[in-house]
Amino acid sequence: MRRRMINSLLGVVLVMVVVFCVPLALFEKRTIESAAQDRAGAEAVRLLGIVENRIAAGEPVGVGDLKGQVTDGSFAEVRIPGHGPIRIGSRPAGGDPVRAAQSGGRGESVVVEHSRQDVQREIGNMLLMLGVVALLAVQTAVALAVWQANRLTRPLKDLAETAERLGSGDPRPRDRRYGAPELDRVAEVLDSSAERIARMLTAERRLAADASHQLRTPLTALSMRLEEIIATEDPATVKEEAAIALGQVERLTDVVQRLLTNQRDPRSASAVTFDLDEVVKQQAEEWRPTLRGAGRHLEIEGLHGLEAVGTPGAVAQVLATLIENSLMHGDGTVVVSTRITGTSVVVEVEDGGQGVPPALGARVFERTVSGRNSTGIGLAVARDLAEADGGRLELLSLRPPVFALFLGRPVKER
Repeated sequence: MRRRMINSLLGVVLVMVVVFCVPLALFEKRTIESAAQDRAGAEAVRLLGIVENRIAAGEPVGVGDLKGQVTDGSFAEVRIPGHGPIRIGSRPAGGDPVRAAQSGGRGESVVVEHSRQDVQREIGNMLLMLGVVALLAVQTAVALAVWQANRLTRPLKDLAETAERLGSGDPRPRDRRYGAPELDRVAEVLDSSAERIARMLTAERRLAADASHQLRTPLTALSMRLEEIIATEDPATVKEEAAIALGQVERLTDVVQRLLTNQRDPRSASAVTFDLDEVVKQQAEEWRPTLRGAGRHLEIEGLHGLEAVGTPGAVAQVLATLIENSLMHGDGTVVVSTRITGTSVVVEVEDGGQGVPPALGARVFERTVSGRNSTGIGLAVARDLAEADGGRLELLSLRPPVFALFLGRPVKER
């Protein structure tokens, strides 16, 4: 493209030079020839006038009287009836001189000749000057063409590099503008595309991280139930464990659906009124075997028979995250308690561990923030799930660690 632009602009300049210089050269050539002819004619008229004046005065006409009236390098011949020709100067070398002749009323005549070589030399100088001007014009055009081509191709190369970076997975916008409206528009579109791709990649990575974290616990519980089924030969136990496993599969499906729904629209939760005791008991039953395996216990305290507004699957995931957090980072007995405060139903999860370090207290719900070598995703996802249902998740106490899930209370009709 760069070469095409240079060739195009150079071709236009060459055409303009030819169109301008050729007629100008022809015009100047004719002007120079006409000027030489006019000079010869003027000398002939001047000589003839001197000759006529001297004849009219009865004075003789000699070479000395006329020599000063002829320019150097010119030749003049004066003929007077009854006298021999008077020649001034030498004839121009070469053929076809510039010739002018004048005749008087008494038969006298004057012929002036100028050298054609002088005219040709002047024409040559004129053509040389035009050639220099044309060459300078072409050189200037080449320089301008190269500058303009670089000015236009450099942004295009930059935009191509930006598009290549987008294709290779580097969606950072460059925010570069080039002073050309068309190129700036392309740059704006690429930057907007880069921002959209960055948001999409961030969302996809977040979904993958959330899914791997949130599905780990249900899959572990499901595998434990399947192991119980394999290990027992009692049909009643198999049936009971299979029923529990089926319920866990349903909750697992709910977790997947919940993750996908939150990925598309974090505010798309469909909160309903549900029995909070069922969710708490279900989580307690799932986590007690794991806690017993670690030499710990889980207890349920507080009010019973409470109803809350939210999504049971989301609330179960939040409680599972809090209990798992206590299992991994806490110590002692895990206590799940329920209470009412104002217009909210509160579920608190507490353990006897060392608690949350003060440096992490304000950032414990941020992604990738963790007190140990964990992902730091669980509490962030739990807070998102709680807020999607119109609730909130808070850290009430650093030591002992107390996490509280606030849910809305159903409005009772009177």
